[in-house]
Amino acid sequence: MARFSILPAVCLLFATAIQAADKPNILVFLVDDMGLMDSSLPFLTDGKGTPKIHPLNELYRTPNMEDLASRGMRFETFYANSVCSPTRVSIMTGQSSARHHTTQWIRSENNNRGPQGPPEWNWEGITDKHQTLPALLKEDGYQTIYVGKAHFGPIGFHGEFPNNFGFDINIGGCSWGQPGSYYGTDGFGWTKGNKRRAVPHLEKYHGKDIYLTEALTLEMNSAIKQVVDQDKPFFAYMAYYGLHSPFMPNKRYAANYANASIPEKAKAFATMIESMDTSVGEILKNLETLGVADNTLVLFLGDNGSDAPLGEPHAIASSAPLRGKKATHYEGGMRVPFIAAWAKPDPANAAQKKLPITAGAITTEMGTIHDIFPTILDLVDVPYEQPIDGDNLAPLLTGGRIDGKRDFLMHFPHTHRSSYFTVYRLGDWKLIYHYNKPKGERCELFNLAEDPTEADNLAKTHPEVLGRMIKSMAQELEDAGAQYPVAKKDPSVELKPVAP
Repeated sequence: MARFSILPAVCLLFATAIQAADKPNILVFLVDDMGLMDSSLPFLTDGKGTPKIHPLNELYRTPNMEDLASRGMRFETFYANSVCSPTRVSIMTGQSSARHHTTQWIRSENNNRGPQGPPEWNWEGITDKHQTLPALLKEDGYQTIYVGKAHFGPIGFHGEFPNNFGFDINIGGCSWGQPGSYYGTDGFGWTKGNKRRAVPHLEKYHGKDIYLTEALTLEMNSAIKQVVDQDKPFFAYMAYYGLHSPFMPNKRYAANYANASIPEKAKAFATMIESMDTSVGEILKNLETLGVADNTLVLFLGDNGSDAPLGEPHAIASSAPLRGKKATHYEGGMRVPFIAAWAKPDPANAAQKKLPITAGAITTEMGTIHDIFPTILDLVDVPYEQPIDGDNLAPLLTGGRIDGKRDFLMHFPHTHRSSYFTVYRLGDWKLIYHYNKPKGERCELFNLAEDPTEADNLAKTHPEVLGRMIKSMAQELEDAGAQYPVAKKDPSVELKPVAP
């Protein structure tokens, strides 16, 4: 359900007068294509709510994620869209993909709606009509820093570069999401590799023996230091290109996986994870060195499910024991790691008194990408006017619950590994509605509490639950102003959800 927050104008005037020391810094780590199981830190729990280690957790090495989680709270169930651009726009706007209409990843050069996709889907991504998280924070006195992958809009449009919609600094962010190369010796794609996807703004590292993740880390640490030296609060957004393909190993970590019984691309993927984790540790250490760790809120998450080169897209493999991977409608395609923590817990800090995150905790309550926007803005008392689809996570982060209905709508009216579907999660139930399948095959219904691997489709045996879920999903879609796929034979006909 969409909601608004409008504070009186006088509050905004008072807010701008508050000194930088009274404003908490915000640091977001967004990892491309990182699923729930791409970490040594376990996010899944047993029946008692205790974190449970699975084989993929034993494969990967992320000690800095483990350290960050010890300072705050992680979520067992945190949902993103199944592909990246919709998630990235949702974080910036607080809106579901059904509402902001960027329902597919954005191809930079031309519209990729697909043969039955909505003709008017928002291929432009972030536009000048959107109220964005960085723009609101910038108006409140924050210095806003963007480093890494953007993928918010096509070439030549408003969303192409992050500095067009609220970021003061943009290093590495442009229209595309896949890097031309991860190697400085390749100029990150400018001199070798995929030149059409070369990473911008990193010329000083060209020809050097440095990995892309490491170069971006140096840039983020430098940018944060500049802002801190100016005694201003910062909103820093570290958007890693890794773990996106091409799967190019970081030789610094290759020996750690040399004897693993997995394909070579999967070994490369593992080094990319460890590179990212090392970066997280170096940036957190920089905050400590600069003396601002106790006043910095850290949010860590992935943008869609794992794309680890292990197994088939809809199998239990790359996200085991979850089913599916990136771009699918199963849990492995949509669930991502999420950690919220203060970089240095300090009960005496004013911002931490307002949001005392439970350290070392894991919650089985659901969180979503729509929640990041209000969580940050409510913490710093910045108003927003557009309708949003998320809730402030503060009650969960402090050990409580969020009142009212908690659901998740993921709308994908395009073609990919899974095509033309909507996912709706409410309570223990998950509905997958397929728009272009025959009537008797349109629905998959799972009780995730009893069937976390999505093996038993209950659509035919639980007609009452199915009907209720379809009705609720259809209402949420209409409330959001969703766009629908069109009929193959008659593009003027929208394929809306219908009762079974």
